[in-house]
Amino acid sequence: MPQFPPAHPFDDDKLREECGVFGVIGVTDAANFVALGLHALQHRGQEAGGIVSHHPDEGFNSVRRFGYVRDNFTKQSLMETLPGPLAIGHVRYSTAGSKGAAIRDVQPFFGEFSMGGAAIAHNGNITNADALRRELIERGSIFQSSSDSECIIHLMARSLQRNIPERMEDALRRVEGAFSIVAMTRSELIGVRDALGVRPLVMGKIGDGYVLSSETCALDIIGADFVREIEPGEMVVISDEGVESSFPFRRKSSRFCIFEHVYFSRPDSIIGGRSVYETRRQIGVELAREAPVDADLVCPVPDSGTPAAIGFAHESGIPFGMGIIRNQYMGRTFIEPTEQIRNMGVRLKLNVNRALIRGKRVILVDDSVVRGTTSRKIKEMILDAGAAEVHFRIASPPTAWPCFYGVDTPQREKLLAATMSEDEMREHLNVDSLKFISLDGLYRAVGEAEGRSNSCPQYCDACFSGEYPVEPSDMIKKGFELKAAE
Repeated sequence: MPQFPPAHPFDDDKLREECGVFGVIGVTDAANFVALGLHALQHRGQEAGGIVSHHPDEGFNSVRRFGYVRDNFTKQSLMETLPGPLAIGHVRYSTAGSKGAAIRDVQPFFGEFSMGGAAIAHNGNITNADALRRELIERGSIFQSSSDSECIIHLMARSLQRNIPERMEDALRRVEGAFSIVAMTRSELIGVRDALGVRPLVMGKIGDGYVLSSETCALDIIGADFVREIEPGEMVVISDEGVESSFPFRRKSSRFCIFEHVYFSRPDSIIGGRSVYETRRQIGVELAREAPVDADLVCPVPDSGTPAAIGFAHESGIPFGMGIIRNQYMGRTFIEPTEQIRNMGVRLKLNVNRALIRGKRVILVDDSVVRGTTSRKIKEMILDAGAAEVHFRIASPPTAWPCFYGVDTPQREKLLAATMSEDEMREHLNVDSLKFISLDGLYRAVGEAEGRSNSCPQYCDACFSGEYPVEPSDMIKKGFELKAAE
């Protein structure tokens, strides 16, 4: 079974969104547009990708591959095997299912029903997948993958509804957790979000055709115009006759994942009408107000810490500088990771700008601290370069709880903030100071002027608060303990 390293070699100290979805209808050679869209969404999943297309004369065709989009879906000979005006695609970093999974776990998944075939690509995580899988297997279903997303196909197969969109509605009513789905039939492109809208999904227009995407940045790459976000609990069915919208699930208050603003989404994307870049810059502004420190230089941990560091520097009046330079060409296939290479750690990816750092009191701004392993290495590099002091400022609250809605999170006991206070983390990292933005500060940065509504939070922030909007039933059965009510 193939095994793949983390998206950033020698650095598994980040939370990772597990996939991105993209679909196009009404254009010539739709699969080519999907490949471009997936390339723009590569940050959401680097392990594998897949595309399914449909041509009126040749039917459904699919290709699934391990590795980057650029290494697989740019070859003309391969793309010619995916003809037609309708296609969907998926990029993956595994959460549910086996790590370094088999090719059968790579989406989109395809099913042949009595009324025709359908393919489905899922972003999110089904929190009752174990229970559903047991039930389906007991009733005779034969699973081809270890992915929780395959449950949706089997539930659709057992539905008695008359067409595929209705069968999908029927199936998704049994599903708990988070899902943003792009699916296709022979003539329809379908998009649907769970009632809480935890994971993103947007719609665009290209010529006479339409696009569905996890993020707006993928619309830009193909020259599509942004139309709107798919709303929480909404299903859109797009065909030659236009866009049909419905709300098949009981309406609830939206709980969009706040970490999309912090880290997952690309900074050039738009979420809820707000620039992700501007939101991250504003996080830095709030952080400077909450946790000022006397220093000489504000330095981002590239690349994800850069916008927040710019905001921090502007608000604090402390000069901004690129004290750490990232090697942009560090890929999966660099060299065999021998023990000697592993010991180099983050130095293969990040290098200190010694002339800028030497003798300075440095504020390092990063997006998050998960295990803390990378933070310690970066601190050591900064001190080795001659820094006088090292202060960490983190553009998210302490990550103390795992995510069960489509993010690859370590077990809770491996999260630094789950076992240590802020002061204990500072001592563990051995830095002069360590401060995280408050949860209210983060909410203010994303546009909630009054901060977090504790009675009805505006976002899913379970990784910070331990308050899960959908009970992770499978994990509870395995012994996971929810946060006790205060």
